[in-house]
Amino acid sequence: MGYLGSVTSSATVETSDEDIVARVVGGDTALFELLMRRNNRRVFRAVRAILRSDDEAEDAMQEAYVSAFSHLREFGGRSKFSTWLVRIAVHEALGRLRRGKRVTSLDDAELEEPMATTRSPEGAASDGELRVLLEAAIDALPIGFRAVFVLRAVEDMDVMETALALAIPEETVRTRLHRARGLLRDSLAKSIESVAPQAFEFHLSRCDRVAARVLARIRRA
Repeated sequence: MGYLGSVTSSATVETSDEDIVARVVGGDTALFELLMRRNNRRVFRAVRAILRSDDEAEDAMQEAYVSAFSHLREFGGRSKFSTWLVRIAVHEALGRLRRGKRVTSLDDAELEEPMATTRSPEGAASDGELRVLLEAAIDALPIGFRAVFVLRAVEDMDVMETALALAIPEETVRTRLHRARGLLRDSLAKSIESVAPQAFEFHLSRCDRVAARVLARIRRA
């Protein structure tokens, strides 16, 4: 959720996003900060799933928030505010890809070839974190599968919310999540197998210690 700073009060902590939107539209614009802080993580993850760049995702988030603020009166409450906000952010992220001619829409997802991960499995394993391997595997997914997986599995959005946010049919969400899971299983299995020979390393210090202790016992005997 993020730190709420000066906008936090007993009156706002329990207030829904939708009620806060009404208050912002009514003139209490300072409360828009609360909306941002409540939704920052979800918006960042959704945008980064498309752009695969932390820095570019931050830029896209800022543009999305400015756009959302400008069109806040158009929020009709037909979906959750968070879903409406993510849809704006996704639109901004896709716009950046189109301008860079990297993709035209999420409908191209099944035609897109998975890209290589930016870190080798060996480098990721050296960090000692499964999270690093998982993030690299997610980044290597085709864009449509990646976006669905992040919203459904990482952000725990339901099928309907995800479909609304990405402007795709619910059945497409289900299909892409299933295929994303399969691709991730294959990718992670290959990554783990590639570093398996490095598991349970017998370091020189341990080798020296064992040899010294055994030799000491032999001498005593």
